Amino acid sequence: MSAIGRAIWFIESHFAEDISLDDVAAAAGLSRYHLSRVFGLSAGRSISAYIRGRRLSGAALALANGTSSILEVALEAGYGSHEAFTRAFREQFGVTPESIRKQRHVRNVELLEPIRMDDARTLKIEPPRFEESPGLLLAGLAETYDYNRTEGIPSLWQRFNAYFGSIPGQHGNIAYGVCTQSDGEAGRFRYMAAAEIRDAEALPSGFSTLKLPRQRYAIFVHRGHISGIANTAHHIFTTWFPQSGYRHGELPDLMERYDERFDPHSGMGAVEIWVPVKG
Repeated sequence: MSAIGRAIWFIESHFAEDISLDDVAAAAGLSRYHLSRVFGLSAGRSISAYIRGRRLSGAALALANGTSSILEVALEAGYGSHEAFTRAFREQFGVTPESIRKQRHVRNVELLEPIRMDDARTLKIEPPRFEESPGLLLAGLAETYDYNRTEGIPSLWQRFNAYFGSIPGQHGNIAYGVCTQSDGEAGRFRYMAAAEIRDAEALPSGFSTLKLPRQRYAIFVHRGHISGIANTAHHIFTTWFPQSGYRHGELPDLMERYDERFDPHSGMGAVEIWVPVKG
């Protein structure tokens, strides 16, 4: 079983208890930092959001069955008061616990089901090639996203593409999508739509820069529509990495590389995913 598989098994076996990130990391055999990074990339949500969603989904089923009072369900889900539970429940499902208990069903809410590590997101991809890359100086537009709320990324690219090709100091015609850990914000990551530049002078307003060190990358190819790229990333971090014998590098989490094989208008084509590795 992969490290992420072990983490999910531990969560599914203990989420009704008071478990911590340290507990999950120990079960997975990873550091807190690496587990948070890989879990978010592969599962599409942070560990805390997954645990919260699973607890509240169990609470919703209990309320629909009408077997317990709302306060009892709240306490079993780890909430110390009716008010805190109601607030979290409404945020998760868009309805109140009272409404679920009254209607006696959950057909109008989206429960969070257990992640299956052998589900359709796990796919076969080509083995990676390996390259030593020189340091890169990138510039572009960046935003911070929740792992499970990435629908804003296409609009970020739309804004960036208005500058691409005419960025002061732009070097080459390759676009990069760079994922990095968000400083001090658990469950979130920073995504930059960027191009390589020679220097950081006279950049457009709102642009930021990122300097990547010289390092070795494992390079995978995602084929098909860009909307499925998360499936490829899921495979890399849950299947390939645990079997590879490599460790993840420090920066970035991963980097998408868009060259002439990708059509930004249709979203179709080949996109390379570069992952820094240590032997």
